[in-house]
Amino acid sequence: MLKNMGNADRIIRIIAAAVFFYLYFTGTVSGVIGIILLVLGIVFIVTSLIGNCPLYRIFGMNTAPGKK
Repeated sequence: MLKNMGNADRIIRIIAAAVFFYLYFTGTVSGVIGIILLVLGIVFIVTSLIGNCPLYRIFGMNTAPGKK
């Protein structure tokens, strides 16, 4: 799988995921919205670790350095 995410994009996603996890696990956000944020945080972490975002591929985006 080719990487289509740059380092800045990956760092922003990890920070956003950390905020989502904090909000959920401290009870600030709960219920359906809390679960949605938790799932979104997990997706952000996974896509950051593999460096590939399926939505970027669908929309033809690429923030990875190098050949575009």
